[in-house]
Amino acid sequence: MSRLINIAATANRIEALQKADGSIPWVEAGLWDPWNHGESAMALAVAGREQACEAALTALFDRQEADGGWTGELGAGVPMDEANRRLVVDNPATARDTNFCGYASVTVLKSALALNKPDWLDRYAEPVRRAMAFILSCQTNEGDFVWRQPDADESFETVDSLRAGNACLYKSLECAIRLEQAVGGGTAELIEARTRLAEALHDKDWRFDRKTTDRRRYAMDWYYPVLAGVHTLDESRRRLEAGWHRYVVDGLGCRCVADEPWVTAAETAELALACQHVGWTERARKLIKDLEPLAAKSGGYWMGWQFEEDILWPYERPSWTSAAVILAADAIEHLTPGSDLLVTTLKAAKPVLRDAKPPAS
Repeated sequence: MSRLINIAATANRIEALQKADGSIPWVEAGLWDPWNHGESAMALAVAGREQACEAALTALFDRQEADGGWTGELGAGVPMDEANRRLVVDNPATARDTNFCGYASVTVLKSALALNKPDWLDRYAEPVRRAMAFILSCQTNEGDFVWRQPDADESFETVDSLRAGNACLYKSLECAIRLEQAVGGGTAELIEARTRLAEALHDKDWRFDRKTTDRRRYAMDWYYPVLAGVHTLDESRRRLEAGWHRYVVDGLGCRCVADEPWVTAAETAELALACQHVGWTERARKLIKDLEPLAAKSGGYWMGWQFEEDILWPYERPSWTSAAVILAADAIEHLTPGSDLLVTTLKAAKPVLRDAKPPAS
């Protein structure tokens, strides 16, 4: 049982959003993509909701396309309503986002570990291989991954590579390797791709964010390389310290972007994971405790707090926001088998065991 958050009430919010086919949209009005769906599935696993988690995995792979990828809706680009409070999700743009597709390996491994379902590793190994084949087809000669699959008439050089997305793919490749090790599959191609990506993230700064506006204002570009285990422990701690006062508002949480008076629950929870990764457990705990005002009485977490206007903004409780908080609590409090998956590097990770204890109630 968690001392940091109400796991049951938070998971109830995710289940309330889950559709009959097992899919989990952002909010009641819709929006679906495989990354945020996977985040929610993993949180359901941590909460011990086996049936709901299995339905979510079924829905995920039912939507997988022939080449192993997924088409997801781009929620980050949807407009607000006239009152500037709620998301308007009519006809959102779509893309075959490489980071979103690669997250399938994390989703399967984390869910199987949390619920002690080793048979899921065998069941889902093949669709995860197909997902990895899709993302590997989007790796450039320099080692980075373009953020979406290029169109038929596009070259890789016309599509940007995003730092946070590539850092997350680094973790996805790690989980794919660990899954293959567990089921006796091949890992050579995955290890090579991950090694090339590490070199790009370390030594080829010019490969990232070439076509977009400066993304250094985004907190996720600051903490995600730490969370994903891209850097050494000392490098990771220095990176977090260097940006702490730029992104963190003491007592409130982590800003989404450095230049806006807006802290968000998901970024705060992910930063807590990054802190746990480098051994800053007390900082991680404090970040989650700082989110208590965003815990909704009816379950789940509000997306964020605009602290100059003192309002919840947007007035939404996304599935993935609640999921991120559950996953952070799991990593900090060691609630389930595999609780360290998101905060342990491949070199330090233990082999995936098939006789783990069931999740804590």
